[in-house]
Amino acid sequence: MPARLHNPNSLQCIHCFCPLDFIAPSFTLFLPKSNTVIPIHLSLSLSLSLSLCLKMTSTMLSLSSASAIASSSLAPQHNRPLGSSDHAAVWGKNKSNSFMKTKSRGRITMAIAVNVSRFEGITMAPPDPILGVSEAFRADTHEMKLNLGVGAYRTEELQPYVLNVVKKAENLMLERGENKEYLPIEGLAAFNKVTAELLFGADNPVIEQKRVATVQGLSGTGSLRLAAALIERYFPGAKVIISSPTWGNHKNIFNDARVPWSEYRYYDPKTVGLDFDGMISDIKAAPEGSFVLLHGCAHNPTGIDPTPEQWATIADVIEEKNHIPFFDVAYQGFASGSLDEDASSVRLFAARGMELLVAQSYSKNLGLYAERIGAINVLCSSADAATRVKSQLKRLARPMYSNPPVHGARVVANIVGSTALFNEWKEEMEMMAGRIKSVRQKLFDSLSGTDKSGKDWSFILKQIGMFSFTGLNTAQSDNMTNKWHVYMTKDGRISLAGLSSAKCEYLADAIIDSFHNVK
Repeated sequence: MPARLHNPNSLQCIHCFCPLDFIAPSFTLFLPKSNTVIPIHLSLSLSLSLSLCLKMTSTMLSLSSASAIASSSLAPQHNRPLGSSDHAAVWGKNKSNSFMKTKSRGRITMAIAVNVSRFEGITMAPPDPILGVSEAFRADTHEMKLNLGVGAYRTEELQPYVLNVVKKAENLMLERGENKEYLPIEGLAAFNKVTAELLFGADNPVIEQKRVATVQGLSGTGSLRLAAALIERYFPGAKVIISSPTWGNHKNIFNDARVPWSEYRYYDPKTVGLDFDGMISDIKAAPEGSFVLLHGCAHNPTGIDPTPEQWATIADVIEEKNHIPFFDVAYQGFASGSLDEDASSVRLFAARGMELLVAQSYSKNLGLYAERIGAINVLCSSADAATRVKSQLKRLARPMYSNPPVHGARVVANIVGSTALFNEWKEEMEMMAGRIKSVRQKLFDSLSGTDKSGKDWSFILKQIGMFSFTGLNTAQSDNMTNKWHVYMTKDGRISLAGLSSAKCEYLADAIIDSFHNVK
């Protein structure tokens, strides 16, 4: 900021001539010729007051002679009166100093970088593509707006829902007066027991033979991340192959764990269905011993699942290629309404004697979104191998988060451990799954009844679970938001859990308009 010396004790801004406030006695001097930053600590007794104009938003000045200043002494003088005109006390005794010879009516030009951060090189991260949808939705005031971006269950009134059975389990915890002590690294033992039994079946031989290593994780994301760390450490160079498309966080997880990945074909845009031949071909072509990431049920984002016969073929190819199945099970019981049916793919592979990994989450089926409760399960060929794997999972978890949270684990353990609460949970799951099936059917009816173009919308009914892949492209998805106030991800995915029956016709109008009138 250019300034001129008004008198020995005062500085004014030469732009607006307002009085200047005294600057904080600590700043940084940048010397451009030597690319050096010098920290300078001023005392109040310096002969020259450096001040900051209240009407200026920047304090950046240009240095007229960096090399001269670099060689000068900048040590503060503590016994000189403020405003003294003896500049040599500050700039040294060298009378030939080119800086001091500057003829500009007392104008002083310097380069000052105030509070330069060590983190200047860190750029702004892009907004999360899913969570950013909710932020935009909240800012919209349109009465018909819909948030179909985030995968969270809503009531018919489009309000968040806390399961009654969860409230009962929490009341039970209060009655027992349970403490908040640290859990072991592997988590709550009662939770680990019931979550493995829910996944594989309580009477499954793999449970009885103690061949499953289970560690409580931070919901599905944390469980996947822990498994990725296991792969990176003990299967160096192994690749994970993931479906195209897949849940948006899968790639982030493996990237951060430094696990290489590639994609296999899954979605066929021509049919808005499963590209099964492409999927099988790509799994066969993957390097032997790859980890094949599979969505156990209710594929995210497409809602397209293989048939039981197709699952058997997938298992055949994985066995043939000596791959390792890696399941992400985020919707057990929430997709079909049946815990057993939604775990059938995992149990099929386990029945063949295959070693596999399974990440679980209770965010959707129990509505425990904020509790971050899930698990990583590793099915091994022997109990001894499972014990060793579990020890290494604990070793990996310790520096990551030390131990998991207890509240959600106790909720799950109390519900599954009580016959009455368990049965009530299954009824509520069927209710939630049923509501989603109902709006799926009504959306299809509205699309078919309104659209007279002859387009086949039946793919809506063939999909399952919380999501539907509409087949809309990025421009069409933008039209949904900009014109119709329907907030969704750019890949055309909508969460039917955020749709009410009352707004199905409105959504159908938006989809038809975007599909036919935007290319």
